[in-house]
Amino acid sequence: MRSFICSLVLLSTAFLYGQTQPSAPSPHPVSVFVYERIRAFGWQWYEAKPYQNSYWYGESLLRFGLSQSLTHWDWRLEITQPTIIDAPSKAVSPVTAQGQLGFGATYYAANGNNSYPAAAFLKQAFARYKFNENDKNIRVGRFEFFEGQETKPKNATLSWLQANRVGQRLVGNFGFTNAQRSFDGIDAHYGQGTWDITAMAARSDQGVFNMNGNPELNVDAQYLAYSKSDWHDRFLWRLFAIGYHDGRTGIAKTDNRPLPVRQADHQNIRIGTYGYDFLTAIPAGPGQFDFMSWGALQNGQWGPQDQRAGAAAIEGGYQFLHVAGTPWLRGGWWRSSGDNNPSDNKHGTFVELLPTPRGYARFPIYNLMNLEDEFVQLIVRPVHPWELRSDLHWLQLTSSKDLWYQGGGAFDNKVFGFTGRPSNGFSSLTSVADISSEYHATKYVDLNLYYAHSWGKSVVGAIYPQNRNGQLGYLELVFHLTTPLSHH
Repeated sequence: MRSFICSLVLLSTAFLYGQTQPSAPSPHPVSVFVYERIRAFGWQWYEAKPYQNSYWYGESLLRFGLSQSLTHWDWRLEITQPTIIDAPSKAVSPVTAQGQLGFGATYYAANGNNSYPAAAFLKQAFARYKFNENDKNIRVGRFEFFEGQETKPKNATLSWLQANRVGQRLVGNFGFTNAQRSFDGIDAHYGQGTWDITAMAARSDQGVFNMNGNPELNVDAQYLAYSKSDWHDRFLWRLFAIGYHDGRTGIAKTDNRPLPVRQADHQNIRIGTYGYDFLTAIPAGPGQFDFMSWGALQNGQWGPQDQRAGAAAIEGGYQFLHVAGTPWLRGGWWRSSGDNNPSDNKHGTFVELLPTPRGYARFPIYNLMNLEDEFVQLIVRPVHPWELRSDLHWLQLTSSKDLWYQGGGAFDNKVFGFTGRPSNGFSSLTSVADISSEYHATKYVDLNLYYAHSWGKSVVGAIYPQNRNGQLGYLELVFHLTTPLSHH
């Protein structure tokens, strides 16, 4: 709450300053921006008595700063101040397989066993040079990067699919967490009309669950993609390649090898990922069909092991455009490879690199590694600023000899970032049903609600036999405003 009050004070100061300067407006004003996100979470992780699997905690995320767009330059300077309120102190089980019982426990453990961690750090600080056209530019500094979202489709359906079903599968800012992720480096766009080439090379910063996001990690990524829209913005496709390196050799890797073997592994991780995605929306009858296809292969080194892995997704749906609420029914399938032999020299688990996993696992009890996911989803928009969505997922492990993976990649120099729980020879993980409400109450305020329930299957039951059901709910209030700092 104190961050929200600070936001209002900052805005008031900016407003009053502007009112006292009646000179002619500048064609390139400096703008002040403020973003405040407040959440109240209720977790019920799978039961692990006597440890606390049911609890409430709060989050506050304040982001504020200055930006300016000139003829050939734009720049942004941004500070963020994340706070966790009353993270549970008894929700980390010493039983390795049970581990941290939900995000509240992860925040507590990642911040030195602190129930009220808070920090302030430099979130973004970059300058971008724009050539004669805006689709040709180069940016240097600290920034957020959203893989798969380099273009801005004019077609509303493709835009939604790009943001929700393609973007950030492998590289993103992990925006669902309270400290999030930034990158220090350089990126560039070169395009014209319907096509775009994007390149990026950067080191990842700390953050995500650790409230201090200032330090760099010894983790870097390189990205190259070609995107193109066709057939009057009805088709959108992309080819991409990602290089990933993790040089944190003092941290035990998370995989299905025995612990002593992993602890003795002090070699780097170097992975190449090569993939594509394709989106389309085709008018048909009273509505339109949509289709999405995504696939990737990986090679390289996972320490001393050869990385050989892959993943694929196919999705489709139909939206009624001339019916109240424009109901949109979709379904899909995802499969990523797992490792079938912990004793050989091959690592067969598809690695999700540095993603924002929550877009594909809205109840964040799993990620997209060693996973088969069959799902259906329904999206309804009763009125323009209000979206209701419900998903139903049937989840299995691809390999019963591999792990049940969670997490969104490196975020700290002390922990690996991905966690894994044993499968105990099972593959049936859980079924998940959820519902969300996103309401743009005003130009400056959004109000969001979310609830999910998990019915754990044999993998979950082997680790949490007392109660294999889990729940998550949260209420979210977002305030955002951008305004000129002065009028002269």
